Amino acid sequence: MNKTLLSALRNGFAWLLSAIMFIPLLLVVVNSFKTKAEANGMNMSLPGDLQWSNYSIVIAEGKLIRSFFNSLLYAGGATVVSILLAALAAYVFSRNRTRLNQLFYFYLIMGIAMPTNFVTLMKVMQWTQLVNTQLGIIVMLAASAIPFSVFLIYGFVGSVPRELDEAGIVDGCSPVRLFVSVVIPLLTPVLVTVAILNFMGAWSDFIHPLYFLNNSDKWPMTLAVYNFFGRFQVNWNLVTADIVLATLPVIVIYLLGQRFIISGMTAGSVKG
Repeated sequence: MNKTLLSALRNGFAWLLSAIMFIPLLLVVVNSFKTKAEANGMNMSLPGDLQWSNYSIVIAEGKLIRSFFNSLLYAGGATVVSILLAALAAYVFSRNRTRLNQLFYFYLIMGIAMPTNFVTLMKVMQWTQLVNTQLGIIVMLAASAIPFSVFLIYGFVGSVPRELDEAGIVDGCSPVRLFVSVVIPLLTPVLVTVAILNFMGAWSDFIHPLYFLNNSDKWPMTLAVYNFFGRFQVNWNLVTADIVLATLPVIVIYLLGQRFIISGMTAGSVKG
């Protein structure tokens, strides 16, 4: 009886916490379908008539189509680059645990906690002529994602038996072919996990584009929403519709990849 009651209390607390976390999103979605007068109150009351035109206005006035593809380019490019480099680094660090490699590994993962010095970063971007370029944003987002990516993949690589490496070498695999043909398929759960987390982080990034992009044609959706709010801040129905459109891709990707995130994180933490 006590176990049943305790389980019910835990489930009830989890449902309550989930409901509290869901309220802000629900508030935004509800108000995105209201008229300007109805949305000014920013409450949970249902709209009298669904205003689907809010979304068409936002797409046209907020230039969301162009910013959507910009965000897709930045997030997708940064995700591919960060996963490739992080997987290579984590594999080398895990398989060759020399003191030098361990030093490099701990130095690299320090980037998880260390803050970014934007003054130095600006100097580097100016020296490499990457300011106000799409390539520069991709490189910065990829670099900022590498430390955490290496940390996750490193623990998972430890669960891959070394005997598979030795068998591949005996069969004549080169180091590159061994990594691509043998190791990468076994790392699929953690690589998908890292890819989803990196994509979500890059998609939601606001600071890097704000500092390093001066051309509005290159703005991602985060900056497009920020600019739209400055122009239509009195129209909360349009602002909330803009927020919904900007966050919808991230929500969809997370829901589709949720099982990979859970399995990848669990496997890396238990077997590493």
